[in-house]
Amino acid sequence: MRVDRPLRVVLAEDSVLLRDGLVGLLGRCGHEVVAAVGDAEALVAAVEEHPPDVVVTDVRMPPGFQDEGLHAAVRLRQERPALPVLVLSQYVQRRYAAELLDSGDGTGVGYLLKDRVGQVEEFVEALGEVADGGTVVDPEVVRQLLRRRRDPLERLTPREREVLALIAQGRSNSAIARELVVSEAAVGKHISGILMKLDLPPADETHRRVLAVLAYLRA
Repeated sequence: MRVDRPLRVVLAEDSVLLRDGLVGLLGRCGHEVVAAVGDAEALVAAVEEHPPDVVVTDVRMPPGFQDEGLHAAVRLRQERPALPVLVLSQYVQRRYAAELLDSGDGTGVGYLLKDRVGQVEEFVEALGEVADGGTVVDPEVVRQLLRRRRDPLERLTPREREVLALIAQGRSNSAIARELVVSEAAVGKHISGILMKLDLPPADETHRRVLAVLAYLRA
């Protein structure tokens, strides 16, 4: 999904070079960085002062360089459940991804590795997806988690796991169909099977897809 409007972005990144680079990149893509800060406390203050369409933040930030950025993002989404947040991380951290996806109302969240920023089109598309309420998980995170699958995913067929992995990456049904070279109807049947086998409660499809992603990350 490609966002078709300029976005107001609050950016939190302690590396001056990467922060300046992201400001320039987002500006060239037609978005406005309304605040660019270097620590978690400043991130919270910036969101209060400059209400954004989406937040982009690093996980590890001053003063402890542990998970200050992530906790600031989770705190912001507790206060503003619908606030879209895209988190950038240097490494694959399964706990971070699950904690972020648990925050807020379950929509408008993304977890990308910083290497993805260098792939400009993918990064900008992910930003738009998150700003529009989608859920995006970095493909490398998905691949690493896939190697550690346990219950409740044992009931899924290999094809259903492929489909769920692509859902976790924020793909639409049509995009999944193109990737797997099958019909959209076939993708719909696979998704129905996934939701049934994961024993997800009745809800609208978007919410159930988010629950499926959470089950995938926690398994």
